[in-house]
Amino acid sequence: MTLWEYDLSLDIAGFCGVDEAGRGPLAGDVYAAAVILDPDNPIEGLNDSKKLTEKRREALFPEIQEKALAWCIGIATVEEIDSVNILEATYLAMRRAVEGLEVKPSMALVDGNRNPGLGIPTRLLVKGDATSASVAAASILAKVARDRYMKELAEQYPEYRFEQHKGYGTALHYEMLDEFGISPVHRMSFLKKYLAEQKNPSSGNRGEAIASQFLVGEGCSIVTAGYRTYHGEIDLIAEQGGEILFVEVKTRSADALDSPSAAVTEAKQLRLLRAAAQWLEENPTLLQPRFDVAEVILAPDTGDLVSVNWLKNAFGLEGRTL
Repeated sequence: MTLWEYDLSLDIAGFCGVDEAGRGPLAGDVYAAAVILDPDNPIEGLNDSKKLTEKRREALFPEIQEKALAWCIGIATVEEIDSVNILEATYLAMRRAVEGLEVKPSMALVDGNRNPGLGIPTRLLVKGDATSASVAAASILAKVARDRYMKELAEQYPEYRFEQHKGYGTALHYEMLDEFGISPVHRMSFLKKYLAEQKNPSSGNRGEAIASQFLVGEGCSIVTAGYRTYHGEIDLIAEQGGEILFVEVKTRSADALDSPSAAVTEAKQLRLLRAAAQWLEENPTLLQPRFDVAEVILAPDTGDLVSVNWLKNAFGLEGRTL
């Protein structure tokens, strides 16, 4: 039975298919779509959006919008996800999609096995996007709309490469989180385990401990370590000689091709500047701010300390807009 044949076999006029996109990612809003297809104007090639290429989804997107009797895309924001949890936020996006239809549906056919509470008769269909043409159409609209949204976020936050991983927890995404910290579009409720691991000294904070000890030996007073904001984390904040030092610690093996400080890119610098501005707002001081980098070099075989290079005034506020 084809997806169109399944829909026709229901013998129900004016029902909508409902599906979501983006429940699993670490960042970004969750999307949902509702679609009422026209049985007299079929669309060829509808299928589960995950089984289609990006090019094919993009081609079907406007065709669905043109041929459907009604369609609507709803979202629930990152803030709503963190407030009510991802499941309830997904239901909220689905309700917004159904309520936004210009034609009131007689029933909703929803992908999954839980009723989202749409306020109309609802039938649940596991793997609905691979079974029903209407649900498949909804999955394509939701998927394409969310992918486009993630590409827009990639322009705002290019350092995270959202256009590549779409916010999912890939190795690349976690690498970017390690490098640049957490952004305003990350779901804090999805990052509890990650944050806990970051606070564990055994998970890579040895370099920060070494740098802290080194700075104390150089006459600095450590104010705080691991100051975290939406803009990112400042590894060490210290005082010395009338200055407040915001220190980025970079640890590398002695046989690494690049120096540790090379990882402090312009985008990373901007995030550190914004984080520092927040700290200064929370902790007013007459001390002059300064941005340093502490390079911790370890032996490649034993992990023993080779050297600590303290780069003072590594970058500054000149010409920056926070």
